[in-house]
Amino acid sequence: MASSCSFTSPLCTWLVAACMSFTCGSRDPHQPPSVLRRYTNNKREGLSAARRRKLSAKCGVGGEVVNGSLVSSFSGSSHSIQSLMASCLPFEPCNEYYSSVSSLGFFGDNGFSSFFGSNNSTATLNRRQRRLRLNRVTRSGEAMAVAVQPDEEVTTKKKPHMKQRRVVVTGMGLVSPLGHEPDVFYNNLLEGVSGISEIETFDCTSFPTKIAAEIKSFSTDGWVAPKLSKRMDKFMLYLLTAGKKALADGGITEDVMNELDKSKCGVLIGSGLGGMKVFYDAIEALRISYKKMNPFCVPFATTNMGSAMLAMDLGWMGPNYSISTACATSNFCILNAANHIIRGEANVMLCGGSDAAVIPIGLGGFVACRALSQRNNDPTKASRPWDINRDGFVMGEGAGVLLLEELEHAKKRGAKIYAEFRGGSFTSDAYHMTEPHPDGVGVILCIEKALAHSGVSREDVNYINAHATSTPAGDIKEYQALIHCFGQNRGLRVNSTKSMIGHLLGAAGAVEAIAVVQAIRTGWIHPNINLENPDAVVAIDSGHECACGPKERETRG
Repeated sequence: MASSCSFTSPLCTWLVAACMSFTCGSRDPHQPPSVLRRYTNNKREGLSAARRRKLSAKCGVGGEVVNGSLVSSFSGSSHSIQSLMASCLPFEPCNEYYSSVSSLGFFGDNGFSSFFGSNNSTATLNRRQRRLRLNRVTRSGEAMAVAVQPDEEVTTKKKPHMKQRRVVVTGMGLVSPLGHEPDVFYNNLLEGVSGISEIETFDCTSFPTKIAAEIKSFSTDGWVAPKLSKRMDKFMLYLLTAGKKALADGGITEDVMNELDKSKCGVLIGSGLGGMKVFYDAIEALRISYKKMNPFCVPFATTNMGSAMLAMDLGWMGPNYSISTACATSNFCILNAANHIIRGEANVMLCGGSDAAVIPIGLGGFVACRALSQRNNDPTKASRPWDINRDGFVMGEGAGVLLLEELEHAKKRGAKIYAEFRGGSFTSDAYHMTEPHPDGVGVILCIEKALAHSGVSREDVNYINAHATSTPAGDIKEYQALIHCFGQNRGLRVNSTKSMIGHLLGAAGAVEAIAVVQAIRTGWIHPNINLENPDAVVAIDSGHECACGPKERETRG
């Protein structure tokens, strides 16, 4: 692409425009192009004969029409070429333009016959004239084409083979219904503790759903400035806290921070819904007067502002944005962040997701979708992926952030390495806003592409932390897709972290990624609670097992 741009000039651009002006699309092959068409009737539907003759003389159009295409229509003197330019261009070229064009050496004594002339003229061309040659196309019904043929072949040097940059996880930070430290969080998961309870932050007696995985105790002390804490939406507070905790967990101290190349450090943390509380409060304030609105309501409601605020706080000048793709938000952010490192655009990336939608408008919206469980009398049993008595998902809130780093960069600073990111993929069902495709084609394609991209054999996969939200259709279609891809893998273990923390929306993928990293570290996978009566489609006894008891399955690697 770059080389083609380097060959572009005002003259070549004008030639293409001129040729297009004198050709047309579908027409009678026995008629000349419309610009030269003879009008035989007396109706005033075109130029007069005198004006047409004048235009033809002015433009130097003396060529013949063959099969509806204009041939040698530009032959004539350089003066006629200037006249053609003056009449056909939307502006009158200045003398400097004419002199600059003639100085290119394209116009000989024969004008444009140097381009479109006979073979006999080829021998008389000098080296500069031979450098570019324009060929005509005279096939019936086709527009005249202008082709640039270089005198010599253009050779490009092959880029030296670059070793693939590897991406590793060197830090983790989270804010979750089961704890705000990775070890506390995972120990609660291993013990089968549920973080789902009755909603306490607002009065929900008028809602059919009264339960959620709320964050009961949370403090930004030491992580976020008090002034900002009073103004920011909770999703931003969760994000900033989890992000800085990931840095601390990764050993990025103040001294290390000063040594980092800030232009190669980025933040890519998304949100599915953004600052819903800030926006909701602004709407309520607007009922009184716009003067009562929070001046930060618009920026603090956008999904990218959390990443932006964290980057400004850290002084990181690398890639900085957010991706908002509903439940897949965190996965998109993690994969894109890894790709920035692989391509050499960054050495260090904070990535993940954050959401805080357990507020009246958030709860009401999902209730209206009929997507939430209404098991209010037994909240800890409400989220039950793959169970035959599941009746919808449970809302959760929180944030998860991974510190990704280029392997050699991490080793150079002596960082502890938790796991390696091998690859991933993006696909779409292209089917429905909320319902999965009946055949699971999108999930299957994504898994297959991810395996191919990462170079991992499906036989080597022994644990999957599934999406499994506890919805009637979603759980089964996902499970069937997993069986399609890993049906021959008898040692596969599958579970759903959502059985204990509910659905954290845009933060789900990152928090569950931390659970996967913890499983790799500890060698234990957590149970899938509330799977008391598996759906008939879920064949537990086939060898594709769901973890059902505390710490009962040990991973193989």
